[in-house]
Amino acid sequence: MAKKRKKQVAKKRKKQNLSGLDFQGLLDLRDQVENALSGYRSTLEKQLAALGSSVASLGGKVARGGRSALKGKKVAPKYRSPDGETWAGRGATPRWLKAAIKEGKKLEDFAIEKTVGKARKARRKKK
Repeated sequence: MAKKRKKQVAKKRKKQNLSGLDFQGLLDLRDQVENALSGYRSTLEKQLAALGSSVASLGGKVARGGRSALKGKKVAPKYRSPDGETWAGRGATPRWLKAAIKEGKKLEDFAIEKTVGKARKARRKKK
């Protein structure tokens, strides 16, 4: 049923050149989009009601791309250079570490806690 609905929507949809529309044309298009979305919302609310649920019971929030729970949190550094620079192991690899690895050193050589490498090897063995 969902595939059929997608095909119907695809047939109805025309490609429009937005750069060719004037201001009033853009406003009209926005109204059409709002009407279509409200129609879909009412359809979904009816289906939820038929299942014995409601939008309010689901939190009433629109699902959007969620952020990671770890994003933006500070973490303790895991690696330290001989010069005292640190890296937590997140994000891009720092230049000092890339250069050291190119010279032939290993990532574990810079680990602040030497148990990091051992724990990682132990986890691999368990699998």
